[in-house]
Amino acid sequence: MPIHLSTLQTDFERRFAGMLAMKREDATDVNEAVASIISEVRTRGDAALVDLTARFDRLDLTPGSLIFSKEEIAAETARVSPEDRAALSLAANRIRAYHARQMPEGLSWTDPEGATLGWRWTPVSAAGLYVPGGQASYPSSVLMNAIPARVAGVERLVICVPTPDGIVNPLVLLAADLAGVDEIYRIGGAQAIAAMAYGTETIRPVDKITGPGNAYVAAAKRQVFGRVGIDMIAGPSEVLIIAQGAQNPEWLALDLLAQAEHDADAQAILITPDEPLARAVVAEVERILPGLPRAEVAAASWRDYGTVIVTRDLDEAAALSDRIAPEHLELCVDDPEALAGRTHHAGAIFLGGWTPEAVGDYVSGPNHVLPTARSARFSSGLSVMDFLKRTTIARMSPAALAAIGPAAVRLAASEGLSAHGMSISARLATLNGEG
Repeated sequence: MPIHLSTLQTDFERRFAGMLAMKREDATDVNEAVASIISEVRTRGDAALVDLTARFDRLDLTPGSLIFSKEEIAAETARVSPEDRAALSLAANRIRAYHARQMPEGLSWTDPEGATLGWRWTPVSAAGLYVPGGQASYPSSVLMNAIPARVAGVERLVICVPTPDGIVNPLVLLAADLAGVDEIYRIGGAQAIAAMAYGTETIRPVDKITGPGNAYVAAAKRQVFGRVGIDMIAGPSEVLIIAQGAQNPEWLALDLLAQAEHDADAQAILITPDEPLARAVVAEVERILPGLPRAEVAAASWRDYGTVIVTRDLDEAAALSDRIAPEHLELCVDDPEALAGRTHHAGAIFLGGWTPEAVGDYVSGPNHVLPTARSARFSSGLSVMDFLKRTTIARMSPAALAAIGPAAVRLAASEGLSAHGMSISARLATLNGEG
């Protein structure tokens, strides 16, 4: 049974805090194993990738077959049905159009003292995108990671996707082709992260690594951060639905189950001031769940982490949502825009009963790579900004240096950095005819 809470309960705060503190990730410490894998790849390069792929993915490769050839990609993508190809193309076009609007502009101006200031945006030169393999091989994740990078202007896009037992998902390869990926390698796990970060004889290193993965991939991303940039450390997926009014209980139940079927550690939460609606939604979940193909996974998620909270009103619901800071927030109420204005922490917001979170996973346009585990309090979802760098620019005219330089000399002296002050004073002396 899911967790049932009411803000009218005398012990609500204690129980709510316990819900927030639930750990939904595997607690196994994999850092030592990951460090060993990274060290092996750094030392042995391609040979390590070949050995590790045979060990973990039961696939025998050579350095020459680490990468998918153009012929292999063409053969695999030819297997995709016209209907699937059309759906993936639609998604790619919508994602591309949305992210194109995120591109920032450089700026330059001259201030009253005569200094010219500004900034410019430039992309990273190469990005590595990790795509999980096996059952969790999602072409939509390829589009969500690769398209923003290409829109940002990244010159070289690399994908690593494991193919356990040699099984390839043609849709993943087609998604990579539609997104403009340059290189696709059939390797996974911590070894793929290490290869993209440090390079091997075959794989040139990248500047930034993005994409989801298991505990080993997450630990590897943490350990290579600094050598390369990373997007985020994503945990199990989650949805929070705030509902009130004439909502369809079946739709809300399906939205909760759409999240629960991701994996057993996913979390689906319903918050409503309407207790009869809450009961109706729970009844629909129990009716629908047994018939799902992934019923076992969804049932475990709903049993262990599903939560239903009854509040006094929508203001209280919005306040609780901000404390949870969900990855996905559905506002299924009569005036979703007004309620959105009262919420501040969410990875993505879906307005109204006709906007299920599932449409955002595929075709609405915004990115589905989002902060989890309450990190929406301080971070954002993946965007073109993750593949861009801002460089500041300054040019001092003689008059500008004369106007603001003396203050810099004073500050340098206060910090005991004499050469700093002298580098400015020498120029000021020339301006004053003393040089």
